[in-house]
Amino acid sequence: MSNRKVLLIEPNYKNKYPPMGLMKLAMYYRLQGDDVTFWKGDFTSFVVEELLKDLFRRLEEAVKFFDQDEDAVFDLTRIRAETPAIRDYIRTGKIVSDSTLELLVETTPTLRRWLEDYRGRFKTKWYFKEPRWDLVGVTTLFTFYWDITIETIEFAKRICKDWKHNVHVGGVLASVVPERVQKATGIKPHCGILNITHFRGDAVLPAPFAKTAIDALPLDYSILDEIDYQYPETDAFYGYATRGCVNHCPFCVVPILEPEYRDFIPLKERIEYATKAFGEQRNLLLLDNNVFASAQFNKIIDDIKACGFGRNDKYVRPNQLKIAVRQLKKGWNDRAYLRRIVRLLGEYKDWSEQHESEERFNRLFSLLSNNGLLHDYTATRAGVLAVYKEIKNDYDAWHKKRSRPITRIVDFNQGLDARLATPARMRKLSEISIRPLRIAFDNWAFRLHYVRAIKLGAENGIVNSSNYLLYNFKDKPDDLYNRLRINIDLCDALGINIYSFPMKYHPITDPDYFSNRDYIGEHWNRKYIRAIQSVLNSTHGKIGRGRTFFFKAFGRNLKEFHELLDMPEAFIIRRWDAEISGLKARWLRARKAMSVKEREIAKDIVNANIFNADDIKKLPVRVADFLSYYMIRREDIPDVSAQDKKTYIAEFEASCTSEVSDLCRQLLAQC
Repeated sequence: MSNRKVLLIEPNYKNKYPPMGLMKLAMYYRLQGDDVTFWKGDFTSFVVEELLKDLFRRLEEAVKFFDQDEDAVFDLTRIRAETPAIRDYIRTGKIVSDSTLELLVETTPTLRRWLEDYRGRFKTKWYFKEPRWDLVGVTTLFTFYWDITIETIEFAKRICKDWKHNVHVGGVLASVVPERVQKATGIKPHCGILNITHFRGDAVLPAPFAKTAIDALPLDYSILDEIDYQYPETDAFYGYATRGCVNHCPFCVVPILEPEYRDFIPLKERIEYATKAFGEQRNLLLLDNNVFASAQFNKIIDDIKACGFGRNDKYVRPNQLKIAVRQLKKGWNDRAYLRRIVRLLGEYKDWSEQHESEERFNRLFSLLSNNGLLHDYTATRAGVLAVYKEIKNDYDAWHKKRSRPITRIVDFNQGLDARLATPARMRKLSEISIRPLRIAFDNWAFRLHYVRAIKLGAENGIVNSSNYLLYNFKDKPDDLYNRLRINIDLCDALGINIYSFPMKYHPITDPDYFSNRDYIGEHWNRKYIRAIQSVLNSTHGKIGRGRTFFFKAFGRNLKEFHELLDMPEAFIIRRWDAEISGLKARWLRARKAMSVKEREIAKDIVNANIFNADDIKKLPVRVADFLSYYMIRREDIPDVSAQDKKTYIAEFEASCTSEVSDLCRQLLAQC
């Protein structure tokens, strides 16, 4: 049976974490000998890159038949060096005047014909007329990425030989709204986790993973080097120690994605395999939904420690060039490892230019240049092996000088259940290098459980915590403020650091809201939601320790918090300038000047957060005056002097209490 051409695609949205499902599928297909490619990016670029690969493949096949007497200047190495210019020509049909490519085309009629042919193929969408992929897999994430996800699936259908049978769709969105995906694309998606164990022919997994389901396979970390997109969270092993959750919270999607709770999934063998194949990673990121619920919690922690993530364990960065060359020799994902090797050698070259003698730098530069290793599009396996043989010892010595033991981190990224935190579990948890301790705080009614869990963590030396704060569900705005405020107090009372991550609720299975972010909870309105988002945009979605910042961002009390919720958006974003310039004071006076009936008129408009100048002019004068402040843009607010701002901030800081609230003290006393 011939090897299949397999393409794995992640839609081109922004996301923090690599697609674990595709990394498992890459391992699954590659172990069967399939030709696997990973893509994340725009599709025009994908088509151009595919045409480029096809062009150079055909040139390599044909070059030996060229009459070198007639076409003596045909030099494939020189042509490869012009890949960026050729890429632009295929896309646009233009060649820069007096460029090297223009000279090559003018002096090489054969090359001109080839380039014109592939420019024509791009224009006529030839790539879609002769599909070449045997199987295409598309992962999905949040439902509000609906449009880009459906676009990606439709693209996959166009490039697959038999899309009805061999375009596979899975992931979060596909599992949550499978009927809608099927209606939109004609493809029935895979729901939930990948428990498939079937392998083709005599293909088998390496020990100890024989007959293992795809979901439990080691990840193929190499695919991350195939793409230009850089995931913010890298240099980590990714995995699960448990699956599912014993809770069935009405706002949570986990029961759909992982309906069965599995209380122990061994990590050690998978991490050992990944380490041997791809090298050590610094951190361990676990996506368990409720690890505290496991009856084998102690076994999980011992397993993590056995992987080298005990509280005092250190990490020494491995020699990535050595690993990449080894994988290249094995033939494991040449495209990824050529790209990685070129990047690593580029870093070495840049360092050499700054720290080595001119003679040594020039020697290295010439070695890389002569072997085509200055760019990934000219890199070859032969060039890598030739250069590595020459620089291996010097590179090893350079790497060792830069490698110092550093702290490792374990992150149960989905959070832990505060209601299940006990002194024994928290003591056991403190045996690993957990940072931060993530705890969900979705309901103000759970405040005692939450405070107890944070206190237990602090008592066991876990001083860095974070929490997820659900809002816009059944909660009221006051509940969000109180949860945020208690964290500020806990930081001071316990001498710890807590980062809060407010997360807006979306009913992802509701037909009116699953593909957008428009849902408004029963106690919220559009203005309130926008006010919270305006604050979070300036803090990158998190709220950290610091009373002065918190009191300015959310108010010193509930009265000021409600004032913030009603405040014009530009005033929220440019808080200091709006206050010092007097704009905020004038807005407050305009609000006070209105009658009770006028305030009701204004309130309905503010809550809807839609301000139309023509409509506002038709309203009573005092209402129109008040609403005019909502038309002010942030750039219209005058800048105040640095000295005035410094003085104002100092006065505000002096007005902020440093005392922990009575509520916080009472809760701590009850723990």
